[in-house]
Amino acid sequence: MQQMMALGQFVFSLPTLAYNDFKRSSTWRHPSNSRVGARPARQSLGPGDDTITLAGVLAPEFKGDPRAIEQLRAMADKGNAYALVSGRGEVFGAWAIESVNETGTMHMDNGAPRRIEFDLQLVRVDDAQADATGGTPGTPGVPSTDDGWEWWL
Repeated sequence: MQQMMALGQFVFSLPTLAYNDFKRSSTWRHPSNSRVGARPARQSLGPGDDTITLAGVLAPEFKGDPRAIEQLRAMADKGNAYALVSGRGEVFGAWAIESVNETGTMHMDNGAPRRIEFDLQLVRVDDAQADATGGTPGTPGVPSTDDGWEWWL
């Protein structure tokens, strides 16, 4: 099975859940301090928020598994972060599921949708928080005892 991307043990692919759009937004923090007669002074404080949105269409009669969205919701319920790795082997780091949205249309007489549009919002978490199980500790501010990267290998 060819995979597009994996979030922890969940694999995005045609048989499970294929996305059409991959959108990443990264910010950096540069607060300012006002100065008289000059532009504000700015200082870089490092990276800010990093988000990824995966969006696509699930057509249960043709491709994809409608239970895949529920699997992602169950992962989000745990509050953990998971390794995000592309099908090309690019490691993005540790990411948590911030939101899952779906819209069902073209319903059959039993209420089942023939078309499900979805988007998944992921947010980057501090890699130092990653633990050996592939998630982050549920308690903020509790670092792992090791560097947390063995689980990527």
